[in-house]
Amino acid sequence: MSELLVEIDGHSFPARFETEAAPRTVAAFRDLLPYGERVIHVRWSGEACWIPLGDKDFGLPYENATSHPHPGQMILYPGGVSETEILLAYGPVAFASKAGPLAGNHFLTITDKLDTLAELGRGTLWTGAKPIRFRLG
Repeated sequence: MSELLVEIDGHSFPARFETEAAPRTVAAFRDLLPYGERVIHVRWSGEACWIPLGDKDFGLPYENATSHPHPGQMILYPGGVSETEILLAYGPVAFASKAGPLAGNHFLTITDKLDTLAELGRGTLWTGAKPIRFRLG
């Protein structure tokens, strides 16, 4: 059984927390579980989907930060230059906003079914928002 399940539009993906590399971000996200929202396609960053969180302040520093998450990696941008958000890469990404390049905390990794994740990501680009839910495995 996986540590966490990420469910997108009826598809379930096993995932793990990056607890050693991003302990504060993982703890903040765990406090939200179970968590559900809608995921939409990014505008600036490449092949990824995101959950806009507006001015939500998690009080987090940068930890395990990256601007180039790999497919299946999720990052939490704690806000500042742009709005707070969670981004899920399904292909090549250069994380950015209209204000320029950004970095986010890599705190979660989907560990299987990356081909299905890519299909869902491309589908989100063409058909719009999809439901996403996170729960412990």
